[in-house]
Amino acid sequence: MLLSKSKQGKVSTLEAALQRISDGCSLMYGGFGGIGTPPTIVEGILNKGCKHLSLIGNDAGFPDVGVGRLISSGRVKKLITSHIGSNPIAGQLMNKGEMDVTFSPQGTLIERIRAGGMGLGGILSDVGLATVVEEGKTHITVNGQVFLIETALTAEVSIIHASKADYLGNLIFDKSARNFNPLVAMAGDFTIVEADEIVQVGELDPESIITPGIFVDMVIPSEGVNWKWVWE
Repeated sequence: MLLSKSKQGKVSTLEAALQRISDGCSLMYGGFGGIGTPPTIVEGILNKGCKHLSLIGNDAGFPDVGVGRLISSGRVKKLITSHIGSNPIAGQLMNKGEMDVTFSPQGTLIERIRAGGMGLGGILSDVGLATVVEEGKTHITVNGQVFLIETALTAEVSIIHASKADYLGNLIFDKSARNFNPLVAMAGDFTIVEADEIVQVGELDPESIITPGIFVDMVIPSEGVNWKWVWE
């Protein structure tokens, strides 16, 4: 039998999730080359027509995969990422001045996201010293060594993709699809999870849970998930 609304916890609908995402929103996303990026949410953003988005994530996906679909359709005004090589449209938009792209080395990027999720102001890194990377950044000396201060990254909304979730938002990821998702979940003011399977509390092995529900605000089912079947 379908659980009563009061027992559905953080589980909601795509329509409710999209109310949190609007024009000009800063959006952090999980995924690596599109794997681990929530497809149903991306499709919903496209259908809603959101534009002028500021994206933060590992890469630009592919033209027709992951957040690459948002970029290809001209919905993104700013992108903070580690690379865009898999999406030639991103490069074209950047070179035309139609999308502002800020690059951050992959390791530095994920640490900046982690710092945002931990409530820190930033991290210290020596990557990029004496190169164009250091331009405009604050230098600090610790124990005689010079570092750059790389500021923490957060977003108004984080969107991630999980293999399984319970209705309190505890999450399990599918192998390498885990990638950036756990830290992205921590760094959003409001975190929305798309899950391929939603189960009742107690059905997930506690030792297998990667992201605890404290970091999750809303869970929606992936397209095709049968709600009634999930809750029976």
